[in-house]
Amino acid sequence: MTGALLVALDIDGTLLTHTGVLTDGVQPAVEALRDAGHHVVLSTGRSVHATVPVAQELGIDRGWAVCSNGSVTVRLDPDVADGYEVTDVVTFDPGPALRLMHAEFPDAYFAVEEVGVGFRMNKPFPEGELGGRHEIVGIDDLAGAHVTRLVVRSPGHTSEEFHDLVARTGLADVTYAIGWTAWMDVAPEGVTKASALERLRGELGVASARTVAIGDGSNDVDMLRWAARGVAMGHAPEHVRAVADEVTGPIEEAGAVPVLRSLLA
Repeated sequence: MTGALLVALDIDGTLLTHTGVLTDGVQPAVEALRDAGHHVVLSTGRSVHATVPVAQELGIDRGWAVCSNGSVTVRLDPDVADGYEVTDVVTFDPGPALRLMHAEFPDAYFAVEEVGVGFRMNKPFPEGELGGRHEIVGIDDLAGAHVTRLVVRSPGHTSEEFHDLVARTGLADVTYAIGWTAWMDVAPEGVTKASALERLRGELGVASARTVAIGDGSNDVDMLRWAARGVAMGHAPEHVRAVADEVTGPIEEAGAVPVLRSLLA
């Protein structure tokens, strides 16, 4: 089958090591795919301002990126301010989820995203975890306006306890993505990396059968299911590997690289 591919790539744990270093061979593999006319789309839980530097490091100056787990889609363009243009934003009322989780986890860190700016938060997050400008505000202020994403970080609790809270409360109108540790991203209902990628696929005119995705986290599950070829990194949790069409090597072995090269075969 001919035609351009849409190749959706998670960033952390897929392209970048756990210390934030781009794995060997990724940049030239991405460049070769782009030179061949394929769409390479970064698809990440990162905010826009934390995604654009990675795109630049990869040499992706024009194209598209899905950020904030699908809540924000941007068009990368070196000719516009900051190197990108926001093309789609989905927001929700964080109040109900925020107040419930604050009651359950009163010592947790909470933050809401301000697209292209940074985050408002109830107390400072550890350095390097959230990019952009930070503003410390009260819980009521965090709950006071619609946002693209609510971040919850509770070092005293496990990811299993977050899952239990979600199951117990059954909050509607939101989508949860629970990370490796005690970290949760709360997004608008039905919004995932997959929902944003499907919208973008239609706009680009790429056939469903020409979609590929590589990822390693719980927030990649829907994306891996969405893709015609969903590839899980070798170090991904079992439930992520279980939904993938195939499993490649772990991040320590630059597992994304042979998959990217195979697309040019």
